[in-house]
Amino acid sequence: MPQLLTEAEIKQRASQLNEWNVEGKQLTCTRKFADFIQAIDFINKLVEPAESACHHPDIEISYNTVIIRMTTHDAGGLTQKDFDLAKVISAVA
Repeated sequence: MPQLLTEAEIKQRASQLNEWNVEGKQLTCTRKFADFIQAIDFINKLVEPAESACHHPDIEISYNTVIIRMTTHDAGGLTQKDFDLAKVISAVA
């Protein structure tokens, strides 16, 4: 099981992610698109990286807005896996 990060480690890693915020025990990112179709296209692009990492974000969609929440559920908080996948997701256009 991945090891939980300390508060200092979380702050350090979060400072390297522009569009992500730490909210409690989660990393969150909100993206807005022109319409529903573009939002769904973006979500579909997340499937392969999430499957490859064996780490799956919680995703919420409301028309053109996608909210991604990441935490390592089995560890009970943020681990390196969350930050690694956040970096990959940040690169998805």
